[in-house]
Amino acid sequence: MAQIINDENGTTLVSASSMASDLKDIGEIEGGKAAAAREVGKLIAARAKDKGIEQVVFDRGGYLYHGRVKALAEGAREGGLVF
Repeated sequence: MAQIINDENGTTLVSASSMASDLKDIGEIEGGKAAAAREVGKLIAARAKDKGIEQVVFDRGGYLYHGRVKALAEGAREGGLVF
């Protein structure tokens, strides 16, 4: 799951998950969990752009920047988010 949050208000602006109906066939993607994370990144970028959000701060939540975290970030960048 990925979220774009307004820290000033404490509200979630956009969220995306591999369980989203937009990605119902994600379990069939070759590449496993990292490939699924990349698709979630692309989805959250698309939803953010629909709401006029183009620039964010990427908080990896204490996780190392590799594997699924890196794939999610790369997918969001491919989708047009800037961070």
